[in-house]
Amino acid sequence: MRRLIFLLVLGSIVWATYVVLAPTGPDRETFVEILPGTPTMQIAAELKQQGLIRSKYAFEAARLAKGGTLKAGEYRFDHPVKMSEVYDRLERGDVYTLSVTIPEGSNLFDVAQRIESAKLGTKEKFLAGARIDVYLIADLDPGATTLEGYLFPDTYHFARRATTGQMLTAMVKRFRQAADELGLRANYHHVVTVASLVERETPVDAERPLVASVFENRLAKEMPLATDPSVIYAALLDGRYRGTIYASDLQADSPYNTYRFAGLPPGPICNPGMASLKAAMNPAQTDYLYFVAASANPSGKSRFSTTLEEHARNVQEYRKSLREAGSR
Repeated sequence: MRRLIFLLVLGSIVWATYVVLAPTGPDRETFVEILPGTPTMQIAAELKQQGLIRSKYAFEAARLAKGGTLKAGEYRFDHPVKMSEVYDRLERGDVYTLSVTIPEGSNLFDVAQRIESAKLGTKEKFLAGARIDVYLIADLDPGATTLEGYLFPDTYHFARRATTGQMLTAMVKRFRQAADELGLRANYHHVVTVASLVERETPVDAERPLVASVFENRLAKEMPLATDPSVIYAALLDGRYRGTIYASDLQADSPYNTYRFAGLPPGPICNPGMASLKAAMNPAQTDYLYFVAASANPSGKSRFSTTLEEHARNVQEYRKSLREAGSR
C-alpha cells in the first residue's frame, strides 16, 4: 500500500511538474481576448481550449499561489511557452497592440493613410470619423468641422480591434495633455491654425516664432497670408492636388486659398507639434511681413524681410540657390 501511495504521489508530482514547466502552445499566431471582469476559471478554460495551457486547474492553482490580478485585453501567442509565462504575461498586462507614428505636420489624409498602413482601419472610415467625432473638441473649438489640428503627433499603441472613435479619442486626449503642458487655455482655434501654418512652412525650430510673427503682422494689417501650404490643403480637400502648385490653384475659390482671401483659413491645415504650438502662442516681436520658407530653400534657412523690395531680393537669392543646387 505504501508503495502504491508513493507511486501515486510521485506520479502527481511528475504530472504537475510537466503541466507547469513543460512548454505548450501553438506553432502559429493565436489571439486570446480577455474581457474586463472575466473570472479566472473562465480565463483558464479559454486558454486550455486554445491549447495554451494543459490544465485549467493548474492555472487556477497558480493564481492562488502567486496572487496578482489578471489584466483584460487581447494577447498574442505564436510559440509554445511554460504556463508560468502565460500567467506572468496576463498579470503584467502584456497585451498585443499595433503601433502607429504620426509625425509633426501630418494632415488628416496623412494620418488616415498611416492608420490604414498599420492595418487599423481604412482611410475612408478614419476620415469620416474625424468629421463625425468633432464633438471631442467642441469645448476647445466650437466652430470646427473636423478634428484637423487636434490629433497630436506621437506614437500610439492601439489594440488590433480598436475603433476609429477610440483612436481619435486617444489622439485628442494627447493634444489636451500637450496644450495643458504649454499653458494653452484659450483661443485654441487661432493658436492651432497659426501653428499648423508654421509647422508646414519651416522645419527649423528657431525660425518658428519668426514665421508666426509674419502671419500675425499680416493679419494685423489685413493682408492675405499668401502661404502655399494652405493652397495645397485646399487642393487636397477638393481632390485636385497634383504634387505641385499650379496657377489655377492660386485662383481657386476656396476659403483655404490664402492668396485670394485675407485672414486665417477656416481651420488648421495639419496637426502641429509642440514647437509650432509654442511659437503660435508666443510669436517673435518683429516688423517682418514676408519670408521665403526654409522648406523650399536649398540653404535650409528662411529669409525674412519687412518690405516688398527686400522680399523681391530674397526671392532672387532663393532662385539663384535653386539653380546652383541643380547644377551640382
